[in-house]
Amino acid sequence: MNIADKFNKGKTVLSFEVFPPKKTSPVETIYGTLEKLVELRPDFISVTYGAGGSNVGHTVEIASKLINDHKIDALAHLTCINSEKSHIDRVLEEFKAGGIENILALRGDIVPDKEPCHDFKHASDLCSYIKEKGNFYLSGACYPEVHVDAADEVEDILNLKKKVDAGAEHLITQLFFDNNAYYRFRERARIAGINVPVSAGIMPVVNKKQIEKMVSLCGASFPAKFSKIMAKYESNSEALRDAGIAYAVEQIVDLIASGAEGIHIYTMNNPYIAEKITSAIKNLL
Repeated sequence: MNIADKFNKGKTVLSFEVFPPKKTSPVETIYGTLEKLVELRPDFISVTYGAGGSNVGHTVEIASKLINDHKIDALAHLTCINSEKSHIDRVLEEFKAGGIENILALRGDIVPDKEPCHDFKHASDLCSYIKEKGNFYLSGACYPEVHVDAADEVEDILNLKKKVDAGAEHLITQLFFDNNAYYRFRERARIAGINVPVSAGIMPVVNKKQIEKMVSLCGASFPAKFSKIMAKYESNSEALRDAGIAYAVEQIVDLIASGAEGIHIYTMNNPYIAEKITSAIKNLL
């Protein structure tokens, strides 16, 4: 099923993200996590791509298991900046064999001291290429606080429009902690004629150093309220976890009340966090 079609049913679409085990670990180490997440009955689960494509086999196995064993729609990530067309062709064949129809088409991170491949420069290039192959539905990423490589908001939105015009039928935002940033982004997107459904990406904070590293990569900002929470509880892991969950729930309640079409929870492979948030918002969806 095309994931974009899930947004035409008059409800807020709930989804989770998981990442594969390290390349040195067996894929089975994530199966217990999947079972617990599936019990929460999200509308779909996205499965990330290993750094530089190193875990593509795990991505395929996990997404296929969700689809074929758990009967949950899966959205498989696919990056392109470090891939030649021949590699993308092989991955698409693996996706087809695993029953994977939905792809989150991404540029991927530029690896320092490594020359990128030149077959794909942007995610929009990957979208166009996959569309030529047919038989896949595409989602894309977007950045409420502007992509770190974009010169400004205008350039960022114009690039996003290219991605949608190239075939992305649904978007998932990068993490953000200030809902106003999401609302301003949504307004810019609609003005630009980007009318596909957008899932708001929410990451509950359970580790201060971890979130600071991720924010440094994606350019998200910390509102004063959020910074106070991290400063107060950074030395108490359980308190920070609970405060992070509470902050995420507050964000989600406001987003749903303000008409967000989807909520995408970056679970960090932690079913406890997903369960607590889902329990708190289940009557709002």
